[in-house]
Amino acid sequence: MRFQGGLKAEDWRRWGQFTTFKTNAAELVQESLRGDEIVYCSPLVDPYQPAEDNERMMPRVLEALLKAERPPRVFTIQTRGPGVLRDLPLLARLAGTMDVRVSFSLTTNRDEVRRWYEPHCATLEERLRAVRTLQEHGIRTFATLAPLLPCDPEMLARQAIEATRENVIGDPFHVRIVKRHGATTRPEAEKVSRVHGFERWHEPEFQREVVMRIGAVVHAAGREFAVGTEGFRWLAS
Repeated sequence: MRFQGGLKAEDWRRWGQFTTFKTNAAELVQESLRGDEIVYCSPLVDPYQPAEDNERMMPRVLEALLKAERPPRVFTIQTRGPGVLRDLPLLARLAGTMDVRVSFSLTTNRDEVRRWYEPHCATLEERLRAVRTLQEHGIRTFATLAPLLPCDPEMLARQAIEATRENVIGDPFHVRIVKRHGATTRPEAEKVSRVHGFERWHEPEFQREVVMRIGAVVHAAGREFAVGTEGFRWLAS
């Protein structure tokens, strides 16, 4: 977003303290669709972050998709916000014309960890209720264990399996030694980890162990588990 979003250096230093809305997003959707596309909303920011409660941008986007003469083939929403349920009637209508998928982020089963890393985000129980409600209304919903915060890996995996019918996606903290290009976990999260003794969750070898433990539970339930690009590809394939 740095240059493309019009951000300045000072804005980047204040990351997480403000939200910028593209006010003509719905109009751009209508103008841009060419049919048979895969639309992923969104790899950069959560479309159902708290600011959306007042802005109500997503209903306009969804209504634009409903009006489209050449709708996309797949429309995927990535979120950790139960606020997505506000737009359930629109999503249910969309699901009748295209493949609608919701990737719901479940990061930890330990609420004190959630408060340390994600103080403005919903609890796991609130997220699981949202996942179940989406599925009850015919929306394909994936449990995405990303970013994998300190947790009981087996318990989090079981909760994800019990709440969903799809394969399970995961992604540990991004560290430069493994991810040579692109964004990595921000220093603020690393500081939280140091303060609370979770440095190992940033170590590649420990991350591989956690991923294997989750994978064992998921595979035993007859589903697939994948991390990173391989897993997120399921949201578009």
